[in-house]
Amino acid sequence: MELTRQTDPSAVLHHPVENGNTMRVSTMAGTLIGSEVLRIAGEIRALEAKGEKICNLTVGDFAPSQFRLPNALEDAIVQAVHSGETNYPPADGMPAMRKAVQAFYADRLGLEYPLESIIIASGVRPVLFGSYVTLVNPGDTVVYTLPSWNNNHYVHLNKAVGVPIACTEETNFLPTRAMLEPVVRNARMVILNSPLNPSGTMFDRKTLEDICELVLDENRRTGRRHPLFLVYDQVYWMLTFGDWKHYNPVALMPEMRNYTITLDGISKAFAATGVRVGWAVGPKDVIGTMSNILGHLGAWAPKAEQVATAAFLANDAAIRNYHQSFITGVHQRVNALHDSLKTLRSEGYPVESITPAGTIYVSARFNIMGKRADGETLRTNDDIRKYLLKYAQFAVVPFQAFGVEEDTGWFRLSVGAVSVADINAGIERVRHALAALA
Repeated sequence: MELTRQTDPSAVLHHPVENGNTMRVSTMAGTLIGSEVLRIAGEIRALEAKGEKICNLTVGDFAPSQFRLPNALEDAIVQAVHSGETNYPPADGMPAMRKAVQAFYADRLGLEYPLESIIIASGVRPVLFGSYVTLVNPGDTVVYTLPSWNNNHYVHLNKAVGVPIACTEETNFLPTRAMLEPVVRNARMVILNSPLNPSGTMFDRKTLEDICELVLDENRRTGRRHPLFLVYDQVYWMLTFGDWKHYNPVALMPEMRNYTITLDGISKAFAATGVRVGWAVGPKDVIGTMSNILGHLGAWAPKAEQVATAAFLANDAAIRNYHQSFITGVHQRVNALHDSLKTLRSEGYPVESITPAGTIYVSARFNIMGKRADGETLRTNDDIRKYLLKYAQFAVVPFQAFGVEEDTGWFRLSVGAVSVADINAGIERVRHALAALA
């Protein structure tokens, strides 16, 4: 009888119908928007597969042809696999890996945490999503900034009430205390990222201190239903340039320890995006609960990669040697892109760029809305994106992919998959494309 019901072809007719169509997925899933960055990247891959030569500045990744893993890390992964480190790791991470993060933070950031405050996962995405699931109930308020990576989608996934704070070039696309203060009352969580994806900018000490004071003031306020947590994504913190210095909320103000979850990993600092080792550090009760959640999801980093990363984080000489060439290479490309855009501006083209402080990104504005090409008017960021791709083979990502709704002309340009020569050639094509606009 049970078999008959399961295999009855007419059973689908009894499923709920919406707008005349059978709903095959949940309402949440059916209304979730896919990643715009990945969609654009897929478009570029298809063009490249046809033989087109494109200056690909889309995905926040590293092409191995441009940036390899550290040799010491690569060798350690191979050795760990050969040694049989291929079964399940503990849900909260290998003890050696958690100890390595503990020691690394104590040495590099002056942060002292017990092992119970550290969880290892398969990159930063699971612990960012895990922070939402651990802390946020449906209907809770989550404050995040625009542009930023994926927060609008994670709010949707968790049925939270998102309060986006639109940031502009006037504040380097980062918030101030004054911008956050009106909206944190009774909020559950504030999400910050520094250095920032997509803009390549970062907090100075005073701005971050002011925001930490706001979080503490709000948590001291009587009548609060629940704590206000700060989730601080610092995955790019080792990729900083010039005189810029990274700051962590807990290092600045130890009282923030009870309210801060720090997210981090090896993906950006060591060109290891595919190795999938990330972590969260925070209050023991929050991290312990997150471990239970991620354990059900199976979102742990592979055991061999954890064993290898633990050994690598303890190898200060290998890290120092790798960063000497790696960060120099990233900085050269970022500078080449930023300087070329400044040159275009000095030549009278409607282009601007913000001096990057860190990451692998340059934020650039192509202020050509209203210009005409082939009899068509460029009216949106996507029109501009498509024009640069078609006439300059120059692939960029609009800030709409990071939650911004307005067509401002701002784009993220990522240098992880290109050479300086690629950038120079691409900019020359952009120059010709801009000159052709009416």
